[in-house]
Amino acid sequence: MTSMKFIDLFAGIGGIKIAFENAGFDCVFSNDFDKNSKITFDLNVRKISNEMILGDIQDIKTHSIPDFDILCGGFPCQPFSVAGYRQGFEDERGRGNLFFDIIRILKDKKPRAFLLENVKNLKTHDSGNTIKVIYQELEKLGYKVKDQVLNSMEYGNLPQNRERIYIVGFLEKKSFDDFKFPEKILLTKTIRNCLENKEVDDKYYYNDKPLYEKIKNDIVKKNTIYQWRRKYVRENKNNVCPTLTANMGMGGHNVPLVLNGKGIRKITPRECANFQGFPKKYKLPNIADSHLYKQFGNSVSIPVIERIAENIKSALIK
Repeated sequence: MTSMKFIDLFAGIGGIKIAFENAGFDCVFSNDFDKNSKITFDLNVRKISNEMILGDIQDIKTHSIPDFDILCGGFPCQPFSVAGYRQGFEDERGRGNLFFDIIRILKDKKPRAFLLENVKNLKTHDSGNTIKVIYQELEKLGYKVKDQVLNSMEYGNLPQNRERIYIVGFLEKKSFDDFKFPEKILLTKTIRNCLENKEVDDKYYYNDKPLYEKIKNDIVKKNTIYQWRRKYVRENKNNVCPTLTANMGMGGHNVPLVLNGKGIRKITPRECANFQGFPKKYKLPNIADSHLYKQFGNSVSIPVIERIAENIKSALIK
């Protein structure tokens, strides 16, 4: 059997691409609008033909996308409601609801399946109206749809407390019936497995910075990750990393901090890659750390996606 093809929308730095390729799928198209993500993404592809198409998805014509079997995308969630949606598809699209570009591509290309990823709160957003509209539009195209919230520390053997909703759909009822979300697995990796063994650059330390005086008395344990929450320090007592966010390293809250023999520092972009399950061979470009923190905070936990991809593949070939 020829390998099944997928497209990677809102591709970021390629986390979903890596996961699906690990599961034996062939990526034929990747798109994102962020030029810094493209730098990181393209640095890690083997063939020029696999490089990211840079641009707004609303400007991507469906006929320019190669045929594929599975659509993948960690789409951004803009507010839209059932009431607002009644004004019409074109009006909603004009307001930048990028989910409807996924609908457009699914409608025109009719792939066998899709995987969409988003924040856990999508389930309750706008009093449940957002997920209701999503299901309505997908089912209108003939897809059978199911979703589940999975935590990376329970389903990916990654020491990160990261809950995300995964929405899966199939055109064929048999494939839909055969598909199951992964089961929980034992967490064996620790924070220590994800932190760098070598000494990191001084720029990551707070020892000589104004914030040090505010945090030094609260950060006292090694092998623990703390967070600076703008006004106070929070210790993560479950021995995992808190959810990595896009605003890490940009002076915002939620910055993960660790203590070692040299002092207090924030975790590095490479360590963020480790907590998301990126392979050791994954290269980081020479761009500002603020971009790298944002990219890994916006990315996905690769082992979780890979397990879902394997189950999608199994459901499609049965």
